[in-house]
Amino acid sequence: MEALVAIAIGAMSASGIYLVLRLRTFPVVIGMTMMSYAINLFLVATGRLAINKPPILQNHGAPDFSAYTDPLPQALTLTAIVISFGMTAVVVLLSLGAYIEGGDDYIDMPESDRREDGNAE
Repeated sequence: MEALVAIAIGAMSASGIYLVLRLRTFPVVIGMTMMSYAINLFLVATGRLAINKPPILQNHGAPDFSAYTDPLPQALTLTAIVISFGMTAVVVLLSLGAYIEGGDDYIDMPESDRREDGNAE
């Protein structure tokens, strides 16, 4: 099961990086979303992949540390999901504004707007 999760994280990271390097805004937004999903899956996997285990200790005597999952990665993942949702909404609105203002959704700068000397006017 660990190998399957590792392969899924690697595939999602690779496709996210590929999409972020595209020259259109929609694939960049999708790539950033895929990378945030891969990071969230990685955070959950760091808390140990245990099935049907509670996130708190149940034994009142000597604690059995193999009978629970770590709650900290779960809390970090929930926080990361909320933050990534908000940032995705901001990036979508920024890209929509750039599309309306510029007329296309290409990320690269047109040749007419580039400066050769690099100095500000």
